[in-house]
Formats: sequence, C-alpha cells, structure tokens
Amino acid sequence: MTSPSRRAFLTLATASLVVSCGGPGAGRDTTVQPSGAPPPARSSGSPATAARALGRSVPVALRIPAIGVDTPVMGLGLAPDGSVQVPPITEHDRAGWYRHSPTPGQVGPSVILGHVAVGAYGDGVFRHLARLHRGDRIVARLQNGTEAPFTVSAVRTVAKADFPTDDVYGDVGRPELRLITCGGPAAGGEYRDNVIVFAALGPASP
Repeated sequence: MTSPSRRAFLTLATASLVVSCGGPGAGRDTTVQPSGAPPPARSSGSPATAARALGRSVPVALRIPAIGVDTPVMGLGLAPDGSVQVPPITEHDRAGWYRHSPTPGQVGPSVILGHVAVGAYGDGVFRHLARLHRGDRIVARLQNGTEAPFTVSAVRTVAKADFPTDDVYGDVGRPELRLITCGGPAAGGEYRDNVIVFAALGPASP
C-alpha cells in the first residue's frame, strides 16, 4: 500500500514544478517541469545490491566527502506560484530536502536541491556536484540519529529543455537519492543545464 506521503509526492510529480538553484540571476536559473503519470516502479541498479529500506526520518545534514560537502539540510516545500522552494541566498549556503519526496532511505527517490552559486556570496554548496563519479559516497544524517549511506550510480548534465522527468521524479522500487543543481554555461543570468546525481542506498559502514 502506498503511504499518504508517498501518494502526495507522486501527485505533485505530475504537476509543473519549477526549481531555481541560484547563480548570477538567482531565482531564475533552472526550470524542472515534471509532467505526466509516473512510470511503473523500477530500479536504476541491480536488486542484488539494494540495501534494506529505512524508516521515515527527515534529513538534517549531508556529507559528500569526494567534493568536500558537509552541509546542514533544511526542509523545502512549494512556493505560492507552484514552484519548489529553494534554500535562501545567504553567505552560509546549505542544501534543502524537498519534503514532498521520501526521506533518504525510504523507498523512492528522495530529492535534495542545492545552489551552484549564491549571487554576491560566491560559490554554492553544490558548486562541485558535477565532479562526482560512479561509486562515490553520499551520507545523509537523519533526525533520529541514524545515517543513510548512498553510492553514486550516475551523474548527468542535461539541457533544461531535456530534463529527464521520469528518471528523476518517477517511482522506483528501492531507496534512491537525487541531488540537483544548475550546470553548464551561464548567460544573461541563467544557467543552461541541470546537473543531476543519481544514487542508491548502500550498506552502512562497518
């Protein structure tokens, strides 16, 4: 049976969601528009390597050792215009978890957003996201004191016009993670591309 929170996420995934991820024209740089019904449940990796799903607990911090990220995580919802909220443009930038997605470790795609740049403050928390490689580790620390360790399965840079809606927001049969920021060249205060990291829950560290 699908939980109420999961049903809410799948319903929102059929609507138009606009995501801004900061930069020279912060607030105007990335458009992500999921549309259509989510595809059937699927997995982006081998079921044999899938870790057991965790219970629901909101993320409070995120570590990505390969690119030096160690950031608090705030909750994000929807703005009045239907766009996905983003972390505020501040000197001490942080990532944000889209609270209508599963929490990290639950079955489904948990979505975390971050800025590539924060206007006059310079680089954003996800400025080096595109440097990640398959096999790199991502650890979400949860409110209940546990950690959800993920392993990167793919890193994709795509034109905004070709955003892979189903791959990012569609239903999956295991716990997965999506990290999203802007990428590519910036012109007129707007980034051309999105950088999307796909990761799957892995076993805890020994």
